[in-house]
Amino acid sequence: MPHLKYRLSRVSARKFWYYFSNASSHFLARATKHGRAEAFLKRKGRHGSHQDVLDRLNYYNSISETFGPSGNAIEYSNFLLESSTSTIQSKDRNIGSTYFYDLVDLMDYFGPGYTFDYDCGDVTSEPTSPAFVKSRPIKDSSHNGILLKLDAIRHFSFARDNIDFADKKSMAVFRGPCHQAHRQAFVERCHDLPNVDIGDIRKSVQGKAIYRAPMTIAEQLQYKYIVSVEGNDVATNLKWIMSSNSLCFMRRPRYETWFMEGRLIPDVHYVLLKDDFSDLQEKMEHYQKFPGDALTIIRNANQWVAQFLNRDQERLLGLMVIAKYFRLSGQQAFW
Repeated sequence: MPHLKYRLSRVSARKFWYYFSNASSHFLARATKHGRAEAFLKRKGRHGSHQDVLDRLNYYNSISETFGPSGNAIEYSNFLLESSTSTIQSKDRNIGSTYFYDLVDLMDYFGPGYTFDYDCGDVTSEPTSPAFVKSRPIKDSSHNGILLKLDAIRHFSFARDNIDFADKKSMAVFRGPCHQAHRQAFVERCHDLPNVDIGDIRKSVQGKAIYRAPMTIAEQLQYKYIVSVEGNDVATNLKWIMSSNSLCFMRRPRYETWFMEGRLIPDVHYVLLKDDFSDLQEKMEHYQKFPGDALTIIRNANQWVAQFLNRDQERLLGLMVIAKYFRLSGQQAFW
């Protein structure tokens, strides 16, 4: 219990600082940020001209033709926080305040007068018109869903892993609430395999063979193999697994976020599992026999994560994505 209380206090402190710093920044935006997007983008332009940055920009915002905002678009001044937990958008739907703060953290640089479409939450279908989203389906063609780094406090949590791969338990672990049919099927198939610690943490399945008590990230990092299974859209654990010294197992992702899950290469950045997870045992045995192969994938995964750790570049990219939207929608032409 003391360990759990310590963990909860750390999480609470992190959330408090997130809300305090973001609320303060937004409150002071009129004096410190409004109208400064142009100067910021020009000042940071030397970084924004790098090919890898431009490549990411056009991946997040793949719109190439001019368009007009939809009838549901909202003007910046009307994008307001109703309470500490939600905002109201024109579709009469509440969204989490983390989406609000992450979006206005960038929008504040542009200020009033700009109109935009957005669809916050777990977006699993293509928007009918260009709109800012946290997630979108993976596909090869151009997207109306324009990715921004939204709900980042939940989705961009990386691991501090001091345990070498060789010193971890030679087992596979998974913990998560299995509301979705594909998660339930995974746990049903794999929970009683040898050398796994896999389970559904929902209280509604307590007493059943598939139930397991929740585990902290630190506890899961004691295992060599961690399984990542998408939920409503992306798997929230994928980022911290790929930043660790454990090996990520997952089937090919269906959805993507700012993390660019659609660009991850199977058996290069993660170990590819069949859609029904039937080869989990086989893959575990392979990497147990050939740990060098596992270390290569872990190193590739860590390198992938590294591109998201430069805070200045991440902010610049977010502003570039928004500026491209405003330019193509005829609202500004400075960049």
